[in-house]
Amino acid sequence: MTALTVPTVDISAYVDPGGSAAQRQAAARAFDEAARTVGFVQVVGHGVDADVTDAFAAALDEFFALPAEVKGGYRTPPEVNRGYTAPKTESLSLSLGLAPANRMHDFFEAFNVGAAVSDHPGLDLPVADYPENVWPAEAPGFRPAVSAWFAEAGRVARTLTTLFADALDLPPGFFDRYTGHSLDVLRMNNYALPPGEVTLDGDLTGMGEHTDYGIVTVLWADQVRGLQVLGRDGHWHDVSPADGALLVNLGDLMARWTNERWLSTLHRVKPPVVDGRIERRRSAAYFHDGDVDAVIETLPTCRDADGGTPFPPITVGEHIRAKLAGSRAGVANPGAAREAGRVLAARQP
Repeated sequence: MTALTVPTVDISAYVDPGGSAAQRQAAARAFDEAARTVGFVQVVGHGVDADVTDAFAAALDEFFALPAEVKGGYRTPPEVNRGYTAPKTESLSLSLGLAPANRMHDFFEAFNVGAAVSDHPGLDLPVADYPENVWPAEAPGFRPAVSAWFAEAGRVARTLTTLFADALDLPPGFFDRYTGHSLDVLRMNNYALPPGEVTLDGDLTGMGEHTDYGIVTVLWADQVRGLQVLGRDGHWHDVSPADGALLVNLGDLMARWTNERWLSTLHRVKPPVVDGRIERRRSAAYFHDGDVDAVIETLPTCRDADGGTPFPPITVGEHIRAKLAGSRAGVANPGAAREAGRVLAARQP
């Protein structure tokens, strides 16, 4: 597997109040180029303190080291995108309509937290989309460290949407009207299983092929092989975060907004097997998805020459629910033919 060059963009001019207009313009241009060509970006200058990251990593270790029966007590029904996910109970490829329905074979385990109704008093938001979080009492350091990381990742995501407006020649604050009560979710993943719980064969799937669903994803991950990105050459390429960088990629809603000027890049996880055992890998993806009732339609500046677009308007909620019904409930998504076709082409020898 060859390496894919993921551009590095310094966003410090957007984090530092003293950042100049010229520095911001340079960062916006660099991000636009990366979004057009790769869809994944190594973001530096993000301002996240190393102490926050270290405490967060320790919190993941604290929770995932708990006995399986304890972790299983924090499972929620598939329609509730919170709490614990056990190995082989999801299939990310079904979010693209790929793989047989109900074939839940991704072996990662995860824990989700996200925006809740109680975070937005007075808005009368749907509980189904903004469920309350569950927190493991057996891991006392988990909630404070995860909450601190959630806040920092959210700050980075909103900093990026400020940059996006500049990069796309939109009015300042353009995306604010779509993200006031954003459906933000933090998914913490663990890719290590005790011996005997998984068959080590050629079909080993840590996390199936998928695109992210929303606006932008901020990813923290170990520097361990596993994450693979589908390049424009039709091949899968290994990607890992650079020292001090956060990996950032764009989701389907941003691709719809920009008429695929910016890429919602397909990716998957194929964890490495070393001496017959799976090497441990941790990651945490902060999904900044937008308001449940926001209507997403192609930007006028990104439409085809004739003013058209292949993407009809859709609400954030409609899009996210169709994707989650695939990955979590085993209902193949029929509305992702474009992305599924790219995966199928890449599967050919």
